Amino acid sequence: MKNNNIIQLLGETILPGESKTIEVEIAKLHTMTKLKIPIIIERSKIEGPVVLFSAGLHGDEINGTEIVRQLIINKINKPKCGTIICIPIINIFGFVNQSRQFPDGRDLNRVFPGSKNGSLASRFAHFLVKDVIPVVDYAVDFHAGGASRFNAAQIRIIPNNAELKELAKVFNAPFTLYSKNIQGSFRNASTKLGVKMLLFEGGKSLDLNAEITEEGVDGAKRFLAHLDMLNPKKEANFTYDETLFIEKSNWIRAHFSGMFIGLIKAGSFVNKGDILATISDPFGKVEHKVKAPNDGYLINVNDAPIVYQGDAIFHISTKLEE
Repeated sequence: MKNNNIIQLLGETILPGESKTIEVEIAKLHTMTKLKIPIIIERSKIEGPVVLFSAGLHGDEINGTEIVRQLIINKINKPKCGTIICIPIINIFGFVNQSRQFPDGRDLNRVFPGSKNGSLASRFAHFLVKDVIPVVDYAVDFHAGGASRFNAAQIRIIPNNAELKELAKVFNAPFTLYSKNIQGSFRNASTKLGVKMLLFEGGKSLDLNAEITEEGVDGAKRFLAHLDMLNPKKEANFTYDETLFIEKSNWIRAHFSGMFIGLIKAGSFVNKGDILATISDPFGKVEHKVKAPNDGYLINVNDAPIVYQGDAIFHISTKLEE
């Protein structure tokens, strides 16, 4: 555990027992309008770990922002011990534009650890790595599926890490996927700095889903309870089935272009040969059935009304951890 007596962010000192919101301004809009990113810090007087809950790394993934917002408004972010840092929107530029990318066209989650003198996205990545991550012990970064693809609630962790596996069990999303760190990602940069990070995926971009929000909030409460940080006025729900660990999975891709109607909900178990969707031409001449290639759980489904040949339409598990 890192030194919890004094936390300094952006030149400001946050002492034990203090609450503080620091507004970060990385750059202005081209209209010279200021865009400030609130970092909300709650500290207990009792020493303990530093936990970061972050969302909105991709500006169109607003379900994660809603999860972190719920943690704040329900005072779950007021810890029994230690410190909780909440950043509901990392990519404020994308959030304003309802866009995944930064205004410079870059994916923030591919430019870490960034550069002080690089692109706009790179500069912001550099700020996070230099000023925020060094004080953090644990983190949960909330994401959603992109391009109209709906993710069942899931945690992603690197393989062969016993501590992260235990934390994933504690968070207890319906699914946990083993996923290697991607070069240039926030998770990869945080891991290199010693942060134990869980990546949460749930829902889809430009959408709010109450079930996904509940999964994220409940998981965060269990996570904090495990660290003995959960506010004693709050209760964690430990009655769910245990998370299913998925070792391997594959994308099912469209063999045809056309109008797409998905028939199976994300998170469902299907048997080989089950009809998952239909792809039809708009003129009533052809209808193709999409069948499950194997038994497995659908951890992502495409909600787009139109698909093209080669588009990813379902993500299905192929091997569960025994």
